[in-house]
Formats: sequence, C-alpha cells, structure tokens
Amino acid sequence: MNEIKRILLIGGPGTGKTTLIQAIEESGHIIHPEISRQVTAQARERGIDQLFLVEPFAFSDALLEGRIQQFQQAQKGINFYDRGIPDVPAYHVYKDEEIPQRYEQACEDYRYDKVFFLPPWKDIYQTDEERYETYEQAVTIAQILTTYYNNLNYELIEVPHLPVDQRLKYLLERI
Repeated sequence: MNEIKRILLIGGPGTGKTTLIQAIEESGHIIHPEISRQVTAQARERGIDQLFLVEPFAFSDALLEGRIQQFQQAQKGINFYDRGIPDVPAYHVYKDEEIPQRYEQACEDYRYDKVFFLPPWKDIYQTDEERYETYEQAVTIAQILTTYYNNLNYELIEVPHLPVDQRLKYLLERI
C-alpha cells in the first residue's frame, strides 16, 4: 500500500478511545495518540493545573498545532488517530466560545478519510486528574462532536459497545 489513509476515532471523554487505540497499536498498526494529556502535563510543569479551564485558547492552540503535526507525520499505509483537528473547535462550541477562523480553516485544510464515533458508555466511564467532566457532560460533548463533524460533511461510523477485541475487529472490517 503506497497511499496514506487517515482513520480517526472520536467521542466524548471516557468512551474507550484510548483503549481501542492501544489495541490497534498492539495489532501492528500506525497510531497517533491523544495529545491533550501531554499538553496538560506540560502546563502542570509550568504550574497551571487545568490549562483548558485557565487558558482555553492557549490549550487549544497547543492541541491544534500538535494534531496538525500528527496529520502531517502520517506514514504510508493506514494511520489511526485518537481525536482529530475538528475536536479543537468543537470543544469551544461546548464552552459556548467563539471559534477562531484559523481553527475552522484547519478543519477544511486537513481532512480524514474515515471517522469512527465511540458513543458515551456509562459502564466504563471514569474521571481522573485530566478527565474532570461528569458523565452527563461527556454525553453533551459527544453530541456536540457528532454535530460538528456532521457539519463538516463527515460520515460517522458508530462503534458499538463491545469488548475491545470485538471493537477492533468491527473497526478493521470497515476500513
């Protein structure tokens, strides 16, 4: 396979995206992991506990830059992404903030080949130091994400609530 294919996983917090991405990597595929935890950790090193809450656009700028970099670093073959560029402006919709034009332009400039949506899953939802949203907030975020991606003319493929090995099989059969 000589071409580059970009496969994106989206969903609100706590839907099993990271676990699925890890299974994808373990099966030998190219992955581009979620970078928000890395951005948050770097902010904590500078003394900012929740950068998204304190400086939302500084956080988003770092995410956008990192996700564009991931997009550009795609290798020949199938590349899987844990969250994508349009997640950045979608989270500002959630916060009811104005979206900078450069965020919208990045969504147009960098397009994924397929988008898989992992819906909210209460049975596996957990909060931690980086995931502070309640389950209800996670459901709202998921709704905003699906609307935002649909408005960008992506056809979302919903991944059912299944054990991770079955989710992996479901996903790979649809690429």
